[in-house]
Amino acid sequence: MFSKILIANRGEIACRIIRTAKKMGIQTVAVYSDADAQSMHVSMADEAYYIGPSQASESYLASEKIIAIAKQSGAEAIHPGYGFLSENAQFCSALQKEGIVFIGPNAEAIKIMGDKIESKKYASQVGVSTIPGFLGEITDIKQASHIAQEIGYPVMIKASAGGGGKGMRIAHSEAELEEGLTSAVSEAKSSFGDERVFIEKYIQDPHHIEIQVLGDKHGNVIHLFERECSIQRRNQKVIEETPSPFIDDKTRQEMVKQSIKLSQAVNYDSAGTVEFVVGADKSFYFLEMNTRLQVEHPVTELVTGIDIVEHMISIASGEPLSIKQENLRLQGAAIEARVYSENPRNNFLPSIGRIKYYQQPYHEANSDVTMRIDTGIKEGSEISIYYDPMIAKLCVHAADRESAISNMAEALNTYCIKGVEHNLSFLSSIMRNKNFIEGNYTTHFVHKEYPNAFTEVTLSDQEYRMFAIVATHIDYVYNSKRAKISGRISDVFFNSVRVCRFEDDREITLEVDNSVSPKFINFTDMNAKGKDNSIVVETHWKPGDWVWKGKINGKWVNFLVSVKQGDCYALSHMGAEKQIWVYTQNEAKCAQLMPRKVEKSHHMALVCPMPGVVLNMLVKEGQELQAGEQICTIEAMKMENILRSVQKVKVKKIHYNVGDKLAHGSIIMDFEDIV
Repeated sequence: MFSKILIANRGEIACRIIRTAKKMGIQTVAVYSDADAQSMHVSMADEAYYIGPSQASESYLASEKIIAIAKQSGAEAIHPGYGFLSENAQFCSALQKEGIVFIGPNAEAIKIMGDKIESKKYASQVGVSTIPGFLGEITDIKQASHIAQEIGYPVMIKASAGGGGKGMRIAHSEAELEEGLTSAVSEAKSSFGDERVFIEKYIQDPHHIEIQVLGDKHGNVIHLFERECSIQRRNQKVIEETPSPFIDDKTRQEMVKQSIKLSQAVNYDSAGTVEFVVGADKSFYFLEMNTRLQVEHPVTELVTGIDIVEHMISIASGEPLSIKQENLRLQGAAIEARVYSENPRNNFLPSIGRIKYYQQPYHEANSDVTMRIDTGIKEGSEISIYYDPMIAKLCVHAADRESAISNMAEALNTYCIKGVEHNLSFLSSIMRNKNFIEGNYTTHFVHKEYPNAFTEVTLSDQEYRMFAIVATHIDYVYNSKRAKISGRISDVFFNSVRVCRFEDDREITLEVDNSVSPKFINFTDMNAKGKDNSIVVETHWKPGDWVWKGKINGKWVNFLVSVKQGDCYALSHMGAEKQIWVYTQNEAKCAQLMPRKVEKSHHMALVCPMPGVVLNMLVKEGQELQAGEQICTIEAMKMENILRSVQKVKVKKIHYNVGDKLAHGSIIMDFEDIV
């Protein structure tokens, strides 16, 4: 066994590998770029070495630097995590020449399976089901057009060396094909240093299901069952779970059979994942094999009790697998939610900034439910434009899927992150979505359920009422505290009526009775009639708590709290975010007379929707544009985003050039009407 290993990665996956290494009694070496000097993985490791500038190409992708640091530190092996150099056969071979062990599969397996074109050819040869398509490199648009017409639209353009949704585009027509090909080639080159792409038939309404495998250097290969990864945005996974609520045992057995067959054929000797696209009739086709640790591996660990990273390290050291297939059982159900620094209300565009407040969900240690959070950030951490915007992976394991979903919803509802935009409300809304709860979803789930992107969760009258009750209680606590200030008139707030006004002008009027204490308050809903109008609230919430936890008529609920100016309170619950103004009756009448603030319009300007870098500028000053015409490309968090004109205009003034950095809201250029 190794005594010291180097982790050639960053963020949550570096922290996760370090934890297992420490458990095994192995010393760890971290590497870091300028952007990561104060990162969590740096402080967790036994040693840490500076590796270069923030750009990945000059740091985490610089294999020569990593090898030099491994030799300098005396590390016997390198774990690449996922992304960066994890599927780089040349890096694996270079390590072998230096006498350093690569904690991953052999270079030949990476070479065959890491190339999406060659892997499909290989899989087809050994009898694995493959998607119809052209298993060769696309050289120009003419060739691509001919192939697409033969296969039939829609088609998928994919980077041969790709992964994580990079270098991937769907084309429904020849016009989309030309644009998608150009973009996919550019993105593939910048992300992987390999601009080769191929084309295959796009399977509509599919499920994305993958099989986790483990192989050793002695010819043993086992599977750790499947993961359902169909809920995706921008071709990147958001929610993963195991077991899949879609496939049956017969399909599962055939999929694992083919996965093991393929793994044995390439002498696979580490943790890997064989990915399939599965049709509505449960027919399945080989998609790719990821020759590395997957982001979503924790859900498999939770249902099997196996530490996949520990086995990767043991296998790399030459030890045979210590577990046998017949001893493996699926125990319960597990769900993973990826928490990203992004704005789901703005087409999931990434957000950058500093984490000002970070509070993970509370979980009782003696519970039958297991909660796991893999993260590489803490309060004060910086989310930069240089890397993937993932904040954490929240995982929940329970006895069954229904319990896993309800506990995931509860956990998301008490997860508090301040300082950057995030997708917690979006994830919460999925947990309350009827189709998700019933397991009725495909890879088009996000597009179908949120056709206009994630906007707002629709609340029932009862849920509006709960928001009003919590806001009124918070207002009551604050006013109770103010009333105790020396010299103030007492009982100003008590035994009075409060009007709760929402952003959509909905009003709920509550009468407050503080006859017991701030921890136990009676409300009367003056909008309701009969027995339904009486509400009892029990809570220990106090000013400064980000989570309001309490009982409303005996039922536990959680709300995230943000106190705004004056009498306005921002509350979040189960994916819904509301601002509520709590007024006295006289204040409510006065507020009706106050003018509403109108946001400044930028309809004659191109406003940058996310932080990034200008990759190319496709127009010039004085140029007339048609609606839908491409203007420029912004690169953010390793993804390319094309900005287009929404109407017929003329370019008046361009404020930024290629290579310039942009903040969210930057005015890239001004337009004027065409005379």
